[in-house]
Amino acid sequence: MSIQDYPSRISDPMSRKAETFSYLPKMDDDQIKAQVQYIINKGWNPAIEHSEPERATDYFWYMWKLPMFGETDVNVVLEEINNCIAANPNNHVRLIGYDNFSQSQGANMLIKRGDI
Repeated sequence: MSIQDYPSRISDPMSRKAETFSYLPKMDDDQIKAQVQYIINKGWNPAIEHSEPERATDYFWYMWKLPMFGETDVNVVLEEINNCIAANPNNHVRLIGYDNFSQSQGANMLIKRGDI
């Protein structure tokens, strides 16, 4: 058995993979909600970032407002995700869960792929 190659190339924007979840089928609203709930259940701080698809390989993305420190309402986070998408309809949007204790990202996933 061989390992499948994903032919992701810088020269082909449609082939680019942004992170681990981008190799999976697109998440639906319920799956995104479950990821937000997971982040909240872990006690992590949700945050939203976005970037133009052509800049997606850059280290720094635009932060949508500030991280939602201490937010425990999934619907508040989902509303901000939708606000970010509405304000930046052509951008990639990712959800992050900041872990205060390890001072790192506990979760980071692309939840909306921008138009290329």
